[in-house]
Amino acid sequence: MRICGKWDIRHVHISLVGEDKIRISWITDQHTPATVNYGTSSGKYEHSASGTISTYEYLTYTSGEIHDVVIGPLDPNTVYYYCFAHGSAPEYSFKTPPAQFPVKFAISGDLGQTGWTKSTLDHIAKSNYDVFLLPGDLSYADMLQPRWDSFGRLVEPLASQRPWMVTQGNHEVEKIPGIHPTPFTAYNARWHMPFEESGSTSNLYYSFEVSGVHVVMLGSYTDFGSGSDQFHWLESDLKKVDRSKTPWLVVLIHAPWYNSNYAHQGEKESVDMRASMEELLYKARVDLVFAGHVHAYERFNRVYNQETDNCGPVYITIGDGGNREGLASKYKEPQPTISAFREASFGHGELEVVNGSYARWSWHRNDDDESVQSDSFWLKNLALDTTCNT
Repeated sequence: MRICGKWDIRHVHISLVGEDKIRISWITDQHTPATVNYGTSSGKYEHSASGTISTYEYLTYTSGEIHDVVIGPLDPNTVYYYCFAHGSAPEYSFKTPPAQFPVKFAISGDLGQTGWTKSTLDHIAKSNYDVFLLPGDLSYADMLQPRWDSFGRLVEPLASQRPWMVTQGNHEVEKIPGIHPTPFTAYNARWHMPFEESGSTSNLYYSFEVSGVHVVMLGSYTDFGSGSDQFHWLESDLKKVDRSKTPWLVVLIHAPWYNSNYAHQGEKESVDMRASMEELLYKARVDLVFAGHVHAYERFNRVYNQETDNCGPVYITIGDGGNREGLASKYKEPQPTISAFREASFGHGELEVVNGSYARWSWHRNDDDESVQSDSFWLKNLALDTTCNT
C-alpha cells in the first residue's frame, strides 16, 4: 500500500483533463516529488502517478515548487482519495463529474480575497456542484505575488474537492514594459488548464467537455481579431462540436459583450471582441455566454447583434464574486429591452443541466451572509430548436 508525504503541501487545486482524467496542482517551499497516490477508499491508494515541477520568477519574487500531476483514467461520479508521497500527511478527496446528465455547475467571477469572497465560497460549497467555472479575475494579485499564495490558501478547501476551470481577466495581466514583458506569468504557471487537449496553443483559451456539455473558455486579454490564433482555434473548435453527444454549448469570457451597467462601457475587449467573434458563436448556436469584469449581476434575453434574437445565446454577467473594488451599482436607465434582470449584489450562479433538452439557471445573492435566490429561469437547448437550424 502506498503512503502519503509529510511535506508542507499548499494551494492544492484540481481541474479536468480530457474525458476521464484530473490534473492535481500544488506548491511546496522545499523540493518534493511530483507524485500523487490515489484510490477509491480512504487510506488505500492503489494507484500512483508522477508529473512535473516548475517555478517562476517575477521581479524579486520566486515561487515555490509548482507540482503538476495528471491522474487517471478515472470513473465518473466517484469519490477518489489522494495524497502526496512518502511519510504521513493529510488526505484529500474529490468527486469526479457524472458521465451524463444531470450535471451542476457553480459559476462566479471576480472573486478576490475579501469577506464577501469567503461568503460566496461558503455558499458555493453548500451547492453540491460538480464543476466550478470562473470567468476571470481570480486573486486580484495585481503583480503582488504573495497575494497569489494567499488566494491559493483561501480556495484550497473547495478547489481540492471539485474541478475548477478558469480563464484570465484583466487582474491577471502582470506585464511591465521593459522589466517583465510576459503578461500572464503567474496565472499560466499556477493555473494550468487543458489547452493542449483542445488543440489550443495557449493556456489563455481552450475548451473541454463534461457530462454532455461543451465549454469554451476564451481569452479577453490576448489577440482575438479575425486573423488571430484564438479566432482560428475557436472557429475550428466550434465546428468539431457534436451536439448529438454534447447537446449544450457554453462559452466563458471575462469582459462582457453585453452590459447595461455604467462600469466598463466601451472597452475594446468587449466591443472589438464581440465584433470579431459574435457571429461564430451565433452560427454555432451557443446556448449561454458567461462574463465577469462588471462587479454586478445581469441576465440578458437571447441576443444577437444587439437585438433580441431567439437563436442567439443568453448572455449573463456574473462578475460579483466578492472582490476588493466593490460593486458596480449604477445601471443605465431605462433598462434596455434586451436586459431581463439586473442587480448589483455579490453572489454566485448555479447552472443545473437536467438533460439534453433543458437546464435551469439560478442566481444567488449574498444577503447578510445568507444565500438568497434572486433570479432563475429555465432554458431550452438551441440545438433542438428546429427554427434555428435552417
